[in-house]
Amino acid sequence: MSAPPTSEFDGVVVAVTGAAQGIGRSVAEAFADQGAHVAVIDVNLAAAEATAAELEGRGGRVIAVQCDVARQDSVQSAVDQVTEKLGAIEVLVSNAGITRPAMIRKMTLEEWNEVIDVHLNASFYWLKAVVEPMIAAGGGRIIFTSSSTAQNGSVGQVNYAAAKSGILGLMRSAAKELGRYNILVNAVAPAAVTDMTRKVLTDPKFGADPAKTILGRWAQPDEIAPAYLFLAGRGAGFITGQVVSVDGGSMMVR
Repeated sequence: MSAPPTSEFDGVVVAVTGAAQGIGRSVAEAFADQGAHVAVIDVNLAAAEATAAELEGRGGRVIAVQCDVARQDSVQSAVDQVTEKLGAIEVLVSNAGITRPAMIRKMTLEEWNEVIDVHLNASFYWLKAVVEPMIAAGGGRIIFTSSSTAQNGSVGQVNYAAAKSGILGLMRSAAKELGRYNILVNAVAPAAVTDMTRKVLTDPKFGADPAKTILGRWAQPDEIAPAYLFLAGRGAGFITGQVVSVDGGSMMVR
């Protein structure tokens, strides 16, 4: 009897932030199903533990780690925990996010800063925390979650659009700087997928419409996850500094 086929992700240590729900959860599931050792990282520890418990046994080891991605010390602590329990992070998916929608004239400085902290500043904290271990290991993959909003803009979300646009600049610069170390840095830019973003975009004040995608509907999280698997895999070994838009063609419909 032949041995069962193995996945290229067997035993690979993958850290996914914002992994207790939405896109992050689907990404964590996809890697777990491929045999990866997955760190389910979320600000809500109970939710992270519940997700990890559901994924345990589907492939490699799965652990839950609490992290407030807006705090650099919390990010470093999370990286240390993952390294101690699973090994050095080989694939980072920086995905955690929030929305604080408001029109420009009503948006508070707190709403602006909170979104910038959780998206853009957190992306830098995670990047900085994993770079040295990846260099020491001879390479790695870093995948950020941006948004079609970064490229199209969105009424009522100047904070979110600015943060997601900043992530693309961070990603491209990091790709140029880290390529010499065999660290590939890319981003996935979904359209509205999760309950969080749909709630904003379907608010009549903001005027979004699923018909503005070529496919005429919103996506499901499990339709986004394969893009992360691709960018982390051998088939993407010569791809860096790129944005993969998984948006139902919304970039083409304006």
